[in-house]
Amino acid sequence: MVNVVALDRGMLLLSVVIKLTCLVLLIAEYPNGVKAASPPQVSAMFVFGDSLVDNGNNNFINSLAKSNYYPYGCDYDKGPNGRFSNGKTFADVLGELLGVAVAPPPFADPGTSGARLVGGVNYASAAAGILDESGRHYGDRYPLSQQVINFESNLSQLRNMMSGPDLTRYLSRALAVMVLGSNDYINNYLMPSLYTSSYNYTPSQFANLLLNHYARQLVALYSAGLRKFFLAGIGPLGCIPNQLATGRAAPGRCVDYVNQILGSFNEGLRRLVDIMNNGTHPGAMFVYGNSYAAIGDIINNPPRYGFSVWDRGCCGIGRNQGQITCLPFVTPCSDRKQYVFWDAFHPTQDVDAILARRAYSGPPSDCHPISVQQLALINF
Repeated sequence: MVNVVALDRGMLLLSVVIKLTCLVLLIAEYPNGVKAASPPQVSAMFVFGDSLVDNGNNNFINSLAKSNYYPYGCDYDKGPNGRFSNGKTFADVLGELLGVAVAPPPFADPGTSGARLVGGVNYASAAAGILDESGRHYGDRYPLSQQVINFESNLSQLRNMMSGPDLTRYLSRALAVMVLGSNDYINNYLMPSLYTSSYNYTPSQFANLLLNHYARQLVALYSAGLRKFFLAGIGPLGCIPNQLATGRAAPGRCVDYVNQILGSFNEGLRRLVDIMNNGTHPGAMFVYGNSYAAIGDIINNPPRYGFSVWDRGCCGIGRNQGQITCLPFVTPCSDRKQYVFWDAFHPTQDVDAILARRAYSGPPSDCHPISVQQLALINF
């Protein structure tokens, strides 16, 4: 005779085991109660740049260029944090598109060490430029040369965490995001009262000076093991509220002179990408991001992108809300999604999201010679 009680108990035990097994598998797949993200497309993301992508480095140094106060971060889930935006930056959104689970922490944060380095690090610093002297009137900052040194110091720690072959493979799959050059104009060349560069160099000569310095740092990063580079061009600075506030443009127009002098740099940076890709740096790929055209398209066609205000900041004081940038506890505009510019210098997070998507998967007119998505797929 079959022992029904024993069978029922056995079936019950089997049912419990199956349910527990399913629960374990479910937790493994959905550790936070949501579907696990797809695997990251890069091993790490290392961010070099200025306030357009700084996510808190200047909080930890003696600088006047800080944004760790309200209303900065008013649309960010962690509030004011050192990002010069109402929310996420270009680097934040690009990282999300690449499947980077956590934004690379700022280098200057004392907690950025050990395992926190593995997903990448953000070295960007507000007021920093390609040239060491750019932005010096703001006090301390990490110019590009120092950012490269900071990366090399982190690399020393990573060498203690990985074998040589593993580190080489890890670096070859990492992405270097570089957003630099704006401060060399806004906080150097276009400030003749504080800097002599506009007296010493024509616009084309100054662009060559910047590109020569930039190229040396790119070679240093290549020599350190990085192989994938995204180099953002400079956007149309003549259209930012800070420049419109000078009154040197007619209403509804950008400051043409400022935009024109950027041509030498952006065209030169694109040529530099071609030079770096011509076989002199084997096993590497450099991509130029056409920020000027992407932002210019938004400014020329705001309604197409859902914006209605491009000629003044959402948060700022004076003409075009750009004479004085966003001060602590100033009330920003309430309709932030309608604005192209957040403050006197920086775009809103909605604009940054558009720029990141165009860099990630845009056509050759946005990224040359390939997109960031295509760059991530390359195996060196």
